[in-house]
Amino acid sequence: MSNQSNETVHLAIYNTLADWETGHAIAHINQAAWQREPGRYSVTTVGLDLEPITTIGGVRMIPDMTISDLNPADSAMLILPGASTWEDGSLAVFAAKAQEFLANDKPVAAICGATYGLAAAGILDDRLHTSNVDFYLAASGYDGAHNYRDESVVTDRNLITAGATNQIEFARDILGRLDVYTPEVLDAWYRLYAHSDASAFAVLAAA
Repeated sequence: MSNQSNETVHLAIYNTLADWETGHAIAHINQAAWQREPGRYSVTTVGLDLEPITTIGGVRMIPDMTISDLNPADSAMLILPGASTWEDGSLAVFAAKAQEFLANDKPVAAICGATYGLAAAGILDDRLHTSNVDFYLAASGYDGAHNYRDESVVTDRNLITAGATNQIEFARDILGRLDVYTPEVLDAWYRLYAHSDASAFAVLAAA
């Protein structure tokens, strides 16, 4: 059964974006198979401006809209991939938008370098979180080191954080937060993609 009222998940894109970090999440947000409400979500890309960006893998992408035009009220979630440009402060406007999302009770998912940007903005000072490694975030000068957890992914209230090598766990928590799959199907999805568990496919086929 399709859902007539489509909701938009916004994916931030910028130069040096780490291609692998959001692939599982956005592919399965857009793929109707196994979903609780097929067609409920679509993905829109958001850039600093409308100029093409080049990912770390050399792929050119063109943003659908600019970050200045993004209103949290019009979004189901903001996803922030990693990129080397987070560390020099040039993506601070995306961290500011993440703060706006959280203030409006809208979820944000950040991985790898994006967690550095959120730390530098003070967003992780009062939330449980993770990243690539604790001393990576410590370099941002933030005050939230006591909230760091050495885990693959951490979800605290409306904020999902993960390290660069945990893209499947990151996707699992995104899909769960958006209620894309039933709990049984989400568990099977994770077992299949994270552990190549062939028995999980029967659950997905039945869905």
